[in-house]
Amino acid sequence: MIGSLLTRGFILVLGYIYPAYECFKSVERYRPDIEQLRFWCQYWITIAVVTVLERLGDAFVSWLPMYSEAKLAFIIYLWHPKTKGTTYIYLTFLQPFVARHEVEIDQNLNELRTRAGDAFLLYWHSALAYIQTRVFELLQYIVSQSQSSRHQGDLNVPHFPAPASVSRNQPAPPPPGHHPLPPPPPPPP
Repeated sequence: MIGSLLTRGFILVLGYIYPAYECFKSVERYRPDIEQLRFWCQYWITIAVVTVLERLGDAFVSWLPMYSEAKLAFIIYLWHPKTKGTTYIYLTFLQPFVARHEVEIDQNLNELRTRAGDAFLLYWHSALAYIQTRVFELLQYIVSQSQSSRHQGDLNVPHFPAPASVSRNQPAPPPPGHHPLPPPPPPPP
């Protein structure tokens, strides 16, 4: 348990943080070394592929003894200056495979983008229609409640004529001993 936790920490530091820092230094130099940039781009492509493959096959290989330690050694092999395993793996496996299937990959990505855009628009229109329906229903409910409370107010609240001394903008005072109900809301426009 503790060994696995430590190994995961080392993988994060040595597989992601250290290479990211080295890549940052390569990019931010006054005159970046193209070979260094190429190496770090190849490293990140390799790590992306390894991460995807690991997620797909993790259930089949993670139970192997020393799996985490072997993964750590592989990551160090990828970027270590003496081995530079990234260059070997990239040029031997990844670059030829992607180059051979590049047209198909691009076609599939374009089709996926188109389908994703269509699906987004479909869900967007459905969501807008749903919201519009619910807002309309809410407004209908508010109007019906307003009308029903106004009709109840007409039946339950006695109306007294306002004395001549009270202006039309002020409500008439209630008769003595009567507790008035709140006034009904104004009618909708």
